Amino acid sequence: MEEGKGSRVRVHSKLRVMSSTPIEPNKVHKLSALDHAMALHTLHVIFYYRANPFHEGPMELDLDNLRITLSDHLCLYPPVTGRLVRDGEGNWEVKCNDAGIRMVRASVGVTVDEWLRSADASEERDLTVWENMPQDPIYWSPLRIQLNDFEGGGLAIGLSVTHTHADPTSATLFFKSWADFHRGLPILHPPIFNHPTANPNLKTSEYYIKKCKETETLSTKMPTLTFRFSGSRITKCLSQVHPICPDATPFDVVAALFWLRIMRFTSPTPLSICLDFRTHKTKVIPSHYFGNALHFSSLSLHAQALEDSELGHVVALVHKHVTGIEEGEFWSAVDWFESQKGEKGKYAAPFRMYGPELTCISMEHMSCADESLMYSAMFREEERPVHVSYNVGNVGGKGLIMVMPSPGDRVGRTVMLSLPENQISILSQDEAIMELDPQMLISGRR
Repeated sequence: MEEGKGSRVRVHSKLRVMSSTPIEPNKVHKLSALDHAMALHTLHVIFYYRANPFHEGPMELDLDNLRITLSDHLCLYPPVTGRLVRDGEGNWEVKCNDAGIRMVRASVGVTVDEWLRSADASEERDLTVWENMPQDPIYWSPLRIQLNDFEGGGLAIGLSVTHTHADPTSATLFFKSWADFHRGLPILHPPIFNHPTANPNLKTSEYYIKKCKETETLSTKMPTLTFRFSGSRITKCLSQVHPICPDATPFDVVAALFWLRIMRFTSPTPLSICLDFRTHKTKVIPSHYFGNALHFSSLSLHAQALEDSELGHVVALVHKHVTGIEEGEFWSAVDWFESQKGEKGKYAAPFRMYGPELTCISMEHMSCADESLMYSAMFREEERPVHVSYNVGNVGGKGLIMVMPSPGDRVGRTVMLSLPENQISILSQDEAIMELDPQMLISGRR
C-alpha cells in the first residue's frame, strides 16, 4: 500500500498467516522460463464486496475463522508461503518453508459504492500492498493480502503477488479456491506447479527477439480508467460487424474499438495481444496450473489501413490474429527464453513484457455461460463481488488495455485502461466510446 496525504484508506494492523501444515524439509519450487520473463512486473487484484462476508454481527470481523480457512488453504500452495532465493546458477527459486504470507488490515472512510464512483487509480493502489522486492528477499513475502473495511459494511480484499509467481488466472484461481474452501466446498482441481514441456520447436520467436532489444521511456504518470459496457451494447456492436466478421467475440470488438480510438491521437502503433494458453484449443496446459502461461504476439495496422478501415475490418483483423495463434508459437517462445541462458545456466535479464507496444490482455477465458470465474468467488452463498480490479505493476511504453467479463452479464465487458495521462483524459470523453453508454468506475469523479 502507498498511503499518501489525504488518502481515505488507513492501515491499522499487520499480521502473518502461515500454512496449518508444516512444509516438508528442503522443498524447493523451481520457477519456469516464463516466470523469470515476467520478473519486472507485479500483479494486484482487488475483489470488492458490498457486504462483508466475514462479519459475525453488525461490526465484528470473524478474523479467527478467516485465518483458519486461509491457513488450511495455504497448504495447497507451498510456493506462495515460501521465500525467493537464488539457486546455484543464479536463477530464482522458491524455498518452500513456513514463513507464511503477510496480511494487512485497513479501514476506508466511505462506502463501497461511493468509492467506486469517486476513487481514482492512485487512491485504489492504497487497497493493496505495493512494495518493491528487496535486493535480498529471503525475509520478504511474495504474496500479500490486504483486508479493507468500508463504511456501511463493505469489504475489498486486495491480493498482491510477484508476477514471477503468478499471472492473472493463477491469482484468481488462488482467491476463488480460498473462497470455496471457506464455504466448505471441495477443491475439485488442486493447483499443479510443474510446467508442462514440449519438444524443442525450430520456429524462431521473432516477436520476443525484437522485444528484448527495444528501449523505451517510462511515462511519469500512467493513470487507470475503468469502463463497464452492458451486454446489450456489446451485442449491438457484434451485430454491426457481423457482415464482415460473423464469428467476432466481445474481446475482438472491444480490443479493435479501443485500438482505433487510441490511434486517433497517436502514431499508428502495433497492438501486442496477450492470451492465456491454459484455454488454448489444444489445452496442453491445465486450467489449474499455478504460474505463468501467457503468450504475447503483435498485430500491426498501417497508416493507410487506419484511414480506410471501419470498425468491422479491424475487428476481423483482431479475430483472425487471435484464432490463428497455434500451439507451436507458444512453445517456440518458451524454447527461446530457455535458449537465452548463459554458459552457467543463468537466465538472461528480464525485459518489460507489458510494453513498449500498446498491450491488450484478453480474459475471455474467465467468462462462461453461467458466471465468470472472478465473480464466482463467494465466501458466503450469493454474496458475489460487485467489482474486480486488476492492476499490473511497472507497465511501460504505450500502455495497457485489459478486457474482462462483467458481473452478472455474460456478454458485457469491463475494460481497464492504463495509459499516459493525456490519453486517459481524451478517452474519458471520446464520442465513439460514449455512444456505448459505459459506466465509469475508479475515474476520480466526485
